[in-house]
This record gives sequence, C-alpha cells and structure tokens, in this order.
Amino acid sequence: MTIRQTRTDHTGHRANEANHKHRVQFLIAGDETVLPELEAMLTTLPLCATGRVFVEVASTDDIGALQVPPRMTVTWLPRSHRSGAPGSGRSCAPGEAASRAVRAWAGEMLCEHPEEVHVWLGGHYRGVAEAYDYLTAELGVVADVIETPPAYRLGVSR
Repeated sequence: MTIRQTRTDHTGHRANEANHKHRVQFLIAGDETVLPELEAMLTTLPLCATGRVFVEVASTDDIGALQVPPRMTVTWLPRSHRSGAPGSGRSCAPGEAASRAVRAWAGEMLCEHPEEVHVWLGGHYRGVAEAYDYLTAELGVVADVIETPPAYRLGVSR
C-alpha cells in the first residue's frame, strides 16, 4: 500500500505548513502593581491577537483570571515560588520573574523577526528596564513598538 501526501495551496502557504509569515506577536508583561492597566490594555487587543502575557505576583494567592484573546497564553509568575539570581540563595525580587520570562520568550520567539512584535511592559522599574534593554540591545526590537511607563523614560534620548 502506498500512501501519497497531497498538498493543497491556501493563499500562499501549503495546507500542511503553518502560516506564521507577517503575524504580529504581542508580548505583555507586568506585575500586581499594574494589574488594572494591564487588564485595560488587554481589552484593546484584536480578537485574533497571538502571543504571551506574563503576570508577576507575590504568591499563588494573587493569581486570578484575565480575559485574553483565544490565541494568547497567560502565565502567572508567583515570586514566592521562585529564586533570585541563580546560586545566590536570594528570594525573587520584584520585577525579576517578569524580566526573566520576557527575555526567555523573546529570545526564542523573536530571534528571526524581531520587527513583528508589539510589547507592553509595566510594573517594577528593574524588570521593565532589564526586559527593555534585552529587547532593544540584544534582539534589535525597535523602541517604537515597546510601550513602557512614561515615568521610566526608557528609549528617550538623554
């Protein structure tokens, strides 16, 4: 018996291939201090939005439910279950878990097309600044697609 694979074309990609060309990813990260702003921002996303939402909280007691588009994934990051810098024995500091999550996700998902992302970063300055610096300096994401709290003045010429 011979099994023959057939390929049917569908608007520029084949039926057995994922079409990820020119699909903008959304990367959203914050902590419990910006949860109302984060929730408000999530309501503005298009229904077809894809990407990740990282929410850093103090403990698992702070985990709640967020309304996100069906193709978005939410990850809660309780600091009480995480350590600080590897080998330091420290507890996870505010902003540290969100920053690590953003850098890990972006390093994997944006390595080929850093221009195809919209980023919203909120919360503790340390986490926002570390994530912003990694995205712009290491991955080449342009500052125009990254929204951070205006008071942090990230991306502003000094």
